Amino acid sequence: MASGSDRNPIIIGGLPSQVPDFDPEETQEWLDSLDAAVDERGRERARYLMLRLIERAREKRVAVPEMRSTDYVNTIATKDEPFFPGNEEIERKVLNATRWNAAVMVSRAQRPGIGVGGHIATFASSASLYDVGFNHFFRGKDGGDGGDQVFFQGHASPGIYARAYLLDRLSEAQLDGFRQEKSKAPHGLSSYPHPRLMPDFWEFPTVSMGLGPIGAIHQARMNRYMEARGIADTSKSRVWAFLGDGEMDEPESLGQLSLAAREGLDNLTFVINCNLQRLDGPVRGNGKVIQELESYFRGAGWNVIKLVWDRSWDPLLAQDRDGVLVNKLNTTPDGQFQTYATESGAYIREHFFGGDQRLRSMAENMTDDQLLHLGRGGHDHRKVYAAYKAAAEHKGQPTVILAQTIKGWTLGPNFEGRNATHQMKKLTVDDLKHFRDRLHLPIPDKELESGAPPYYHPGRDSEEIQYMHDRRQECGGYVPTRINRAKPLQLPDEKAYAALKKGSGQQEIATTMAFVRLLKDLMRDKEIGRRFVPIAPDEYRTFGMDSFFPSAKIYNPLGQLYESVDRELLLAYKESPTGQMLHDGISEAGCIAAAIAAGSAYATHGEPLIPIYVFYSMFGFQRTGDQFWQMGDQLARGFVLGATAGRTTLTGEGLQHADGHSQLLASTNPAVVAYDPAFGFEISHIVQDGLRRMYGSSEEHPQGEDVFYYLTVYNEPIRQPAEPENVDAEGILKGLYRYQAGERGTHSAQILASGVALPWALEAQRILADEWDVKADVWSATSWNELRREAVAVEKHNLLNPEEEQRVPYVTRKLQGMEGPKVAVSDWMRAVPDQIARWVPGTYQSLGADGFGFADTRGAARRFFHIDAQSIVLGVLTELAREGKVDRSALKQAIDRYDLLEVASADPGTAGGDA
Repeated sequence: MASGSDRNPIIIGGLPSQVPDFDPEETQEWLDSLDAAVDERGRERARYLMLRLIERAREKRVAVPEMRSTDYVNTIATKDEPFFPGNEEIERKVLNATRWNAAVMVSRAQRPGIGVGGHIATFASSASLYDVGFNHFFRGKDGGDGGDQVFFQGHASPGIYARAYLLDRLSEAQLDGFRQEKSKAPHGLSSYPHPRLMPDFWEFPTVSMGLGPIGAIHQARMNRYMEARGIADTSKSRVWAFLGDGEMDEPESLGQLSLAAREGLDNLTFVINCNLQRLDGPVRGNGKVIQELESYFRGAGWNVIKLVWDRSWDPLLAQDRDGVLVNKLNTTPDGQFQTYATESGAYIREHFFGGDQRLRSMAENMTDDQLLHLGRGGHDHRKVYAAYKAAAEHKGQPTVILAQTIKGWTLGPNFEGRNATHQMKKLTVDDLKHFRDRLHLPIPDKELESGAPPYYHPGRDSEEIQYMHDRRQECGGYVPTRINRAKPLQLPDEKAYAALKKGSGQQEIATTMAFVRLLKDLMRDKEIGRRFVPIAPDEYRTFGMDSFFPSAKIYNPLGQLYESVDRELLLAYKESPTGQMLHDGISEAGCIAAAIAAGSAYATHGEPLIPIYVFYSMFGFQRTGDQFWQMGDQLARGFVLGATAGRTTLTGEGLQHADGHSQLLASTNPAVVAYDPAFGFEISHIVQDGLRRMYGSSEEHPQGEDVFYYLTVYNEPIRQPAEPENVDAEGILKGLYRYQAGERGTHSAQILASGVALPWALEAQRILADEWDVKADVWSATSWNELRREAVAVEKHNLLNPEEEQRVPYVTRKLQGMEGPKVAVSDWMRAVPDQIARWVPGTYQSLGADGFGFADTRGAARRFFHIDAQSIVLGVLTELAREGKVDRSALKQAIDRYDLLEVASADPGTAGGDA
């Protein structure tokens, strides 16, 4: 591998604009030589010589400017192609069987009464790209390590299933269960790569466009991180990401390219299937997407291999002495190439070769059929093998292979290269016959003319199938395969949580800081401390985690090549090749991708990691919600912290920073266990339970549960109370417990509060007792979401088991018999506490911060939304008046007494407190 300085040059290329010429005569000789080459041999010859000089300069490690793009031909010249070690004839037979079964599977899924859809054309274009990888490159897990990590393009999943069928990994019944996961259980197959739905087969969910590329980058980086920290030997693991050219328009697809280059991730290979089409039409009809992508990746510091033409072009290119053919290839737009893919050989002769006598001469000895079958590089096994081998051997940079293909390749004239091919899901009888003949499969017409078309299997003892098995054994086992080899962790005892349960005494700290203090203690644990992976998007200081810098250090494979400006300070910024903290800059998308890779390491490499992703609350579930779904689908575990939570708590930041809805967004994700704790001791119970559930062992989940925890914590400092004696720990975890009972008052009420709202509720409790003769109990609702989830599960059980004793939801049992109305309050929109309204006995009202946030004092914001202590008092009195317990005149009295209609009258409250 290249050294750190070679992998991460501060200046890439560059012309010596300020360097004096110490030998003008020698310089003039070189310039004269170039002039002579142009005058005597022409511009094309001079261009060729210059390109060879640049190539040789790079071989000699002479810094020259990077070319943004190169000619529209293969990067690897024919003379430089390596020996192909496979049996191409057998591999072609294998691929033909795979192509057939993939298309037939989707077509059968469209049979009458089913009609669940599927995609044929994507795999048809990329089949050779996968087949060469399966036969020669993708490492399996039989060696006991993580093997290679392959991110399969989502729409190509039928081809992966079809290959698994030939290898007896899937049955015919399972192929017929494609996209029928419940109705054909246990034989149903998921539509796309979904590890949660097929946890023994798929490893990485990729069909949400753009998440595969960024996920692959951070997987490759996590492999290096784990090796650097001595957690797992990942030196042999390579990450392959199969992507679409249209997919690269997603911001996430290209957003982290520089990170991969900066850290020299030569264990990463992108294979971009450039079939030149997206769902509706050409990706770049008037341009050339391969050239555009080459520019992006070269500019980002990647090694680029273009795989454009198959071997049938080699004789033509060998004749191209003056560059006219290359120029024609360079200047023909993608939209026209797609037209050539659908037209006749005569059309290609006239429109591609006919415009120049030199081109016509090249094609004059070729038949129209030969012109029609001038192919694209992504369909040529030998060319693909050469590209993969070059990528695997390249050092110091990640590699992208830009492979040109035809969408719908081999499916026939109704599919190949057509704009609508992505949406075409069913083959007619004529299509099937043409397809069968193209693939040379021994399937009689009668089997295609009646009923569903058959699958094809050459026989378990056939030469093709034995070849497939032999190749996978040579490569270390079958891919894709997901295996959980991780053992439950030895978790910390109660001592690790003791400090937080004592409270903060006279010191005021926010719940964010309370969590950070707990994390610091947990990271000192000799058993699991090294497995924590703190992750933050350039906000460690905001969250009070700069205290981690000197000891845990920030991971950087290059170390720290400079003297830090704060090196004399106690909390100096410190980078290290073995650093524990991941600092991904201002990229929430990058951070959550890192959290996903860390959180699934228990399955990928058999070594559990515990990601702790701390983010500015507003920029979590709102900004990267799709990736939180990806995290759940990938069965990743860990903790995500929505710090600076709440719509009114983050004073001064304003609308786009004021989060009052993330808890509601989190409630839509079945993998999320969400809490909104008020105090440090609640956090200690929640974190302890989370570690137990995710990384411990139970009878129901011997290898831990496939969930991740979401905690919203705040930046408002308060005196953290000590844990009450006989605290209701079960209630903390289930989502509701009575924190403080009311002591005096004629009338009763119940106040349910979460997070930062609990102190307001306690103040309201005092005011109600002192001024209104109301005895109010204050409840801490640590999780509105978990209360609702449990209640929904109870109702479902009762619905389906009417003859059994009907169960009662936890929230109902907890509040049953509690006198007076129930008023809920939080720093979230009302829809968050309203989740439990159906199951709360008696009168229920919620107060919340509905609407946009704004910049102001905490007190003014809370008065505006009417969620402060005085507004809670009004809410309780309103419900008591509705029940006839107090006179309605008390309501106007309260409004006037507390000046509730005037925002400016509110106590501004505390200010500051970033952590």
